[in-house]
Amino acid sequence: MPQSFACLHHHLIFSTKNRAPLITEEIQPRLFEYIGGILRAERCALTAAGGMPDHVHLLVSLDKQVSIAQTLRIVKANSSHWVHETFPTLSGFAWQVGYGAFAVSYSHLGRVKVYLRRQVEHHRRVTFQEEFIAFLQRHGIEYDERYLWD
Repeated sequence: MPQSFACLHHHLIFSTKNRAPLITEEIQPRLFEYIGGILRAERCALTAAGGMPDHVHLLVSLDKQVSIAQTLRIVKANSSHWVHETFPTLSGFAWQVGYGAFAVSYSHLGRVKVYLRRQVEHHRRVTFQEEFIAFLQRHGIEYDERYLWD
């Protein structure tokens, strides 16, 4: 086949360092817009985003030539730098070291978008820790809870 094709959608989840509630309603839409620009520069696309003051959920379409780890390293570094420059009072802003990355079937994109839009409602019932552990379990990922949180 002379061409390569890929449909690589991922639900990416990561939090602020120590889950500090620094992503306010004022910052969140601007942060997501900035992250979308970072992803476009990497030949990826931000399909949807949602989150809470202490964590984000990104539905991302990855380019077939980039890795999740490389993409997230770039997203976290550049968005953190942008937060420091744009909001000088948030000099302590940082992302946690790790992340969760979960493959999403094309047929489930709509459901994930709805899930991201309903984050505030969802977190009235479920903590970030409970949510993240449920994702790990649903996807059959082994983990040691002692090393999940930083």
